[in-house]
Amino acid sequence: MDAAVELLNQGDEKGAQKQLKPLLKANPNDPQANVLLESIKRDPVELLGDRSFAYTVQPGDTMISLSQRFLGNRLKFYQLARYNHIGRPAALSAGTVLRIPGEAPRPAPPPKPVSIGEDKAPTRSKPRPQPHTPAKASAANPAAALKLRGLGLVALNQGRVTDAVVLLGRASTLDPSNPLIARDLARAKRIAQTVGKRR
Repeated sequence: MDAAVELLNQGDEKGAQKQLKPLLKANPNDPQANVLLESIKRDPVELLGDRSFAYTVQPGDTMISLSQRFLGNRLKFYQLARYNHIGRPAALSAGTVLRIPGEAPRPAPPPKPVSIGEDKAPTRSKPRPQPHTPAKASAANPAAALKLRGLGLVALNQGRVTDAVVLLGRASTLDPSNPLIARDLARAKRIAQTVGKRR
């Protein structure tokens, strides 16, 4: 494919077709190979349309880069060259006026006029007040809460109910929205109350 592109860029249609032949034999629907073959065989005005606008080639422009920019496909560069009766796209030089198919791009809107007073240094806008976040939210640590929950459950299973209540209480503080920790804490408190009544 690259060899075919380079040959077309030098205006060698026969050489490019030789490169494209095995590609199309292997895959007749290859979109890239078909674009290049169409560029050689079909009428460029039929492919690109008869409406166009003038564009003066700038330093650094190539037929390939202009094709990508204006036609959305770099492989249509040979169509663009033939559209402008250029036999060797690589020979494109700055200052050449080309016909570019399609509608001329709209110029950028002019900058808004500066009204009196706006040319002064911009006034500093007041900083937005930051929303107040409760201390608990900033201290939230779900990972640490899970560790404490695990220790609390171990303590509960070992009969150390008071320790379990303390550990699960700390876990709840670190992750107040965790329903499992809340459930385990409530359970530990109930057991603690039951044990306290028995004593």
